[in-house]
Amino acid sequence: MSMANTIRLKIQNSVHRSLLSLTGGRVGKKVAGMPTLELTTVGRKSGRDHTVVLMAPVVEGDTIVIVGSRAGDAAHPAWFLNLRETPMVRVSVQHGPERSMVAHVATADERAALWPRVCEAWKGYDRYQRRTSREIPLVRLRPVA
Repeated sequence: MSMANTIRLKIQNSVHRSLLSLTGGRVGKKVAGMPTLELTTVGRKSGRDHTVVLMAPVVEGDTIVIVGSRAGDAAHPAWFLNLRETPMVRVSVQHGPERSMVAHVATADERAALWPRVCEAWKGYDRYQRRTSREIPLVRLRPVA
């Protein structure tokens, strides 16, 4: 992905987070019919918290599935690399209260079962997968027991 696209994604994320904050969650709680969430990971290099807004195409009870698409880029998103290193994350769903969760990267079998549901929620994910040679990872977020 070009530097311009990286900057575009960062600006979009910043605007989305600002809208959620400024409107108290009245704007931006859903995108394309999917709930949004704010995911906070610990930077694998910096050790600092990093927060991004993502869509949740699959919600199963307390388990939330997120997609490491980065719009079909050849590289994984930084948040994915961070949670792979430190799976303890904080999540705020639809601008609700933040809670601690643990991230689990879906196995091949889990991904095979989840991918059709993810693409049913938003067909853009399938376009992203066709755009890149890497397998777009799926991550399950579960509450800390």
